[in-house]
Amino acid sequence: MGYRREGSVAAGILGLAGKIIIYVAVGFLLYEGVTKGYAFGYEVFYPTAVEAEPGTDRTVTISEGETASQAADQLAEAGLIKSRYVFMVQAIFYDYTIYPGTYELNTSMTSKEMLEQLSTMPAEEGEDG
Repeated sequence: MGYRREGSVAAGILGLAGKIIIYVAVGFLLYEGVTKGYAFGYEVFYPTAVEAEPGTDRTVTISEGETASQAADQLAEAGLIKSRYVFMVQAIFYDYTIYPGTYELNTSMTSKEMLEQLSTMPAEEGEDG
């Protein structure tokens, strides 16, 4: 009979340890989700630049029919934005249309400032202006 009691105590301890591990894991995942979600949301509404002024100028060419996702990939590759996902959410949320053309952007610009510039149709070459 002593053997059965030791087994049930060990099973109880293991069960309790398992529950504690699960609670800690869920708490950690919630914490990480909330902090990353807050940081993402903050960047969508209060974007920051990749570099401080004066930054570095980069030339980007957006092709005809290029999606916001493809433009975001280009900007991320050029080191102009921190997160392609933030850029895409801003483009959708603020209802920006990205026009094809060649743009001179700077690493000291925020993603929202870049979207504003990309949503202004560039002047055609040869136009008097």
